[in-house]
Amino acid sequence: MFKTYLKTAWRNVMKSKMFSLINIVGLSVGLTCCILITLYILNETSYDAHHKNAGNIYQVGSEFTGLGNFKKLPNTPAALGETMQHVFPEIEQTTRIARLYSEDKTLLQYNEGNGAVKSFYETKGFLADSTFFRMFSYNFAEGDPQSALNNPNTVVLSDDVAKKIFGSQPALHKVIHISSSTNGDHDFLVTGVFRPVNKPSHIDGRFFMSMMGGNMEQAINRQGANLATNNYFFTYLQLKPGANVANLVAKFPAFIDKYAGKDLKAVGFSKKQFLVPLRQIHLTEDVKNNVTPGGSVTYLYILGSIALFILLIACINFMNLATAQSAKRSAEVGIRKVLGAEKKWLVMQFLGEAVLMSLFALLLAFAFARLLLPLFNVVSGKQLTLSFTENIGLIAVFAALAVITGLIAGSYPAFYLSSFNPAKVLKGKFSNSLSAITLRRALVVFQFIISVVLIIASVVINAQMKFLRSADLGFEQNRQIVIPLRSGHAKEMYGALKDALLSRSYISNVGASLYYPGISNAADNIFFKDGESMQQGKDVKMNYIDTRFLQTLGIKPLAGRLFSDDYYAQDTTIAAVVLNESAIKALGFANAQQAINQKLHFTFDDSMYNFNIAGVVKDFHYEDLHLPIGPFGFMLNVPPQFNYAIVHIKPGDMAAALQAVQNTWHTLNATEPFDYSFLDKDFQENYDAENKLSAIVGDFTILAILISCLGLFGLATFSAEQRIKEIGVRKVLGASVTSIVALLSKDFLKLVGIAVIIASPLAWLIMSKWLQSFTYRTHISWMVFLITTLAALLMALLTISFQAIRAAVANPVKSLRTE
Repeated sequence: MFKTYLKTAWRNVMKSKMFSLINIVGLSVGLTCCILITLYILNETSYDAHHKNAGNIYQVGSEFTGLGNFKKLPNTPAALGETMQHVFPEIEQTTRIARLYSEDKTLLQYNEGNGAVKSFYETKGFLADSTFFRMFSYNFAEGDPQSALNNPNTVVLSDDVAKKIFGSQPALHKVIHISSSTNGDHDFLVTGVFRPVNKPSHIDGRFFMSMMGGNMEQAINRQGANLATNNYFFTYLQLKPGANVANLVAKFPAFIDKYAGKDLKAVGFSKKQFLVPLRQIHLTEDVKNNVTPGGSVTYLYILGSIALFILLIACINFMNLATAQSAKRSAEVGIRKVLGAEKKWLVMQFLGEAVLMSLFALLLAFAFARLLLPLFNVVSGKQLTLSFTENIGLIAVFAALAVITGLIAGSYPAFYLSSFNPAKVLKGKFSNSLSAITLRRALVVFQFIISVVLIIASVVINAQMKFLRSADLGFEQNRQIVIPLRSGHAKEMYGALKDALLSRSYISNVGASLYYPGISNAADNIFFKDGESMQQGKDVKMNYIDTRFLQTLGIKPLAGRLFSDDYYAQDTTIAAVVLNESAIKALGFANAQQAINQKLHFTFDDSMYNFNIAGVVKDFHYEDLHLPIGPFGFMLNVPPQFNYAIVHIKPGDMAAALQAVQNTWHTLNATEPFDYSFLDKDFQENYDAENKLSAIVGDFTILAILISCLGLFGLATFSAEQRIKEIGVRKVLGASVTSIVALLSKDFLKLVGIAVIIASPLAWLIMSKWLQSFTYRTHISWMVFLITTLAALLMALLTISFQAIRAAVANPVKSLRTE
């Protein structure tokens, strides 16, 4: 009997080719979306799972309060981990890493021995303790992970960096020169090469230098046992098996009070320490500025919901089309029942047909997923793979999902069709019931509610991204070239480079600094006014610049003056500082003019340093628009050891200007490569996650609309077939093609209109909440809903009109000739 039902199911699939194609394509597209998004979600939730001791490793975070602000950061002072290990027996070992926070790229050089020096910039470099590779699992191709960083001035490279430097030659025990604005210019001995595994990690380093042996070691030694300041290390604890994490964390307040209380009181703020499990670091959203940008649980819920809704749309198509075709299959059901078929076997037959189509759709879905995965990787910024050997569990889950999808999608049609009264059906008294028609209409409305919400979401996300790209940042970001100055020689030659470039007609200005807007800035001071103490001070982010930096960025004074060559000697003598409006307000000055020439103070290591406010500038965005503008200040860098040169190029031939700048660089520095980036593009990289979300939501919105329109097309086709004689009679009586098209279209357009009315406020609530994650954001205009309404109605009309026009222009004689 099963074989008979299987044959019948296949014949029915082949008999209604168009409806079967719509169902199979719709389900396959829905399942494809689910597969791709599931791969993405699995990747996001599997960060650091491959490390052998992942279950016992925790990152130490710091929660700062006081000084008028609150911060929850993943950073700690240098001595925290070692001190904790001595105090708490639960800790088996600790390790630290530090970002090269003063640079976005690092200069690596290798003397090949014949006078030739191989030089290139490399990203994602870190400083690490000797215990780093003992705690974290890395696949070493050369060297020993247990001892690779035991000695000062050692470095471990990824295999692609090693190949870039040494080609096919072994890298072990060779010496390279690394120029870092954070760690200085030093030679390093290669003591290890690792092969990156295709597993995600929040530590995505391409090379790791020993913490000891460079400028960082000197900074650590200067800080000593102070556990209050210089929180720029990432500290990890590996706990002993069975250690009680909650009990350990409960001991932290007493620990901080004992070992950091005095230093914290001196600087005027307090802090708490907390632990984040290694596998949760990537998706811990309330801890900002981690080793690498974290993910978003909210975004995962959004993408998961999109996948589920698209699959629901495909299931709705199946249910709609199956119940719509019930009239065609009513005679079959009646005959089977007369011949003795029980209801349960009829239910099994119709469910079997649904599952058969669902499994066939799954095969297509895996083929589509393999085909689209490279494109999805580009859009999502991931390196996802789909292998039938590595993802056997996932394939099994989706096979089960396909069966469940078939059962859900086929459930209503199965029970609906199997309930027909055979006597009525065989007498020709069957017609679609009101409940079936009402259900189809409700499901069409639900489909388009989902589609309209996705359309509005896509429009709002794109509007916000456009706002971020076009927002006034408070400085001139266009035509600004950022040139890294990494080596000691590059820093020393900056003066000559500046003079040479300023003599060129295509250069508007040249400035230099430690940091520039949009990148991470670790420098800050706690300023307080005359008559106040350090405890009353305010935390002010700082940048150390030359006399032309502010003018190069087009930042103008609100009161007082900017730095300039004319005042250089005076400003370095009095330690002049230029502050933004937010800093002036935070420090308690009534207005910008009142702050000019006022004294500020900063205490460090029991010494007081005095500053003089020379100027005040308008607030500008030194960080991305997720964050509010906070207190910010500038000082002249003495001596002029800068990390970046900023070159403002005049309007004209950009390519020619860049070539001329490069030639000037090589004239002054023949041994180092010329590298640059554009300031505006660097700033926009802060919105990488939102750009990816925008692209993913946009693409899947198109797919949701496609599936909805496929279902609408199928229903329009069925409606036209059911009313073919009515249309023939109307044409004979003089009805025009336009009136018949309107007759067939209006019912569907009403359903789409109802969907828009329901979806609009729902989408507004969802997207308003999403926009709240930005301090500076666009508003949702009524035009968004108007455009969406028109787009939804137009898409529905275009979908319906093909079948409506086809039915309207048909010859009425043929329509009325046969019963």
